[in-house]
Amino acid sequence: MVETLARRPMPRSLYRETAPPAPETAALAGDTTAKVVIVGAGFTGLSAALHLAEAGADALVLEASQIGWGASGRNGGQVNPGLKWEPDQLEQAFGADLGGRMVRLGDEAPGLVFDLIARHRIDCAPRRGGTLRAAISERAAKGVREFQRQWAARGADVVISEGKEMARLTGTGFYPLGAHDRRGGQVNPLAYCRGLAGAAMAAGARLFTDTPATRLARVAGGWEITTPNGLVRAERVILATNGYSDDLWPGLRRSVIPVYSSITATEPLPPDLAAPILSNGVVLYEMSASYAYYRLDDAGRFVMGGRSVLRPASARQDFRTLVDHATRLFPVLRSVEWTHRWNGQVAVTWDQLPHLHEPEAGLTIGLGYNGRGVAMATATGRMLARHAAGGGREALDLPVTRINPILGHAAWPLAVKARLKWDRARETFDR
Repeated sequence: MVETLARRPMPRSLYRETAPPAPETAALAGDTTAKVVIVGAGFTGLSAALHLAEAGADALVLEASQIGWGASGRNGGQVNPGLKWEPDQLEQAFGADLGGRMVRLGDEAPGLVFDLIARHRIDCAPRRGGTLRAAISERAAKGVREFQRQWAARGADVVISEGKEMARLTGTGFYPLGAHDRRGGQVNPLAYCRGLAGAAMAAGARLFTDTPATRLARVAGGWEITTPNGLVRAERVILATNGYSDDLWPGLRRSVIPVYSSITATEPLPPDLAAPILSNGVVLYEMSASYAYYRLDDAGRFVMGGRSVLRPASARQDFRTLVDHATRLFPVLRSVEWTHRWNGQVAVTWDQLPHLHEPEAGLTIGLGYNGRGVAMATATGRMLARHAAGGGREALDLPVTRINPILGHAAWPLAVKARLKWDRARETFDR
């Protein structure tokens, strides 16, 4: 897969049209050395590079295509707190120490994003109006209430909104209730990713694009990473390839499911149409089998995402279910033009938790954010940087696990379709 990613242009998306330009970079030509080599210029890799450079470490990033080429430059732009597991579940499964640190990691991750944006003056349309976790069934409503209870008990600013208040926040009467989590918010994700790259380079990190890592080998004193036109020798390596992981390290590609997420966006809405929709800048994601999520961006465009076809797509009909759902929620959207549509892969893990691996000394891997990548990948990158700078295992606030390839990985599209049908059937019954 590494060869096919090299020299691909940035995929078409709303963000490609609206984000500030990326910092100027070039492909690696010749041989060089670094203390830490990072493979992947998405949120994880760029956050790691920035934090390493700020700590005075010699960090070098290799990106097969362009900055933010993968999910970091194509996602829904929601800065969501927490992991998929709730706090009580994390502490019960991993103990008070590690489980507690995992809870804090998810709690603090959105704040890290907005702090980096402010500190480095990243032009990415940030807005911290909070996140709404919206229920559409009785089962989901119980889960939303439990989510709010557990986080409120830990001091988080999360409140239940229902009835008229929920309708006021959303602009639709579709949802009986939701949890308004004021820690969250939104960004233009490609602009944020490019801003992280610029900040990392300003701090001293080196970044090479159109430079796939084609071979990774252990050598005396560290590692050797081969690219088409040169190689890098380094003491340590961080792999941050997430939903576009390949076979650079054995089994890694098959340890995550590269599910496709699709997004479509309208033209900027007239102020009178936009005013009632998500009026205070909140972003929303549904607790549903379709996992729809949406927001209004800084120009008043309605940006709608969720599950659709499990392949690369750009045709209008491939996004029909998203548009239909959006117009059911907000009938005024039937009168506007849907101008943009795109999709891409996100890494989903079997247990719905991010995965950290250290298969050999000096090699660390972080991936698998399950739709929470803006905040969690940023926080994971900082964590991997602290570890690579000498922090040891105690610097890691996620469990370090073995790479476990998923049995029957090649059949993942069939498995995802079957699970989606089951979830939708159960959801219909719950209503």
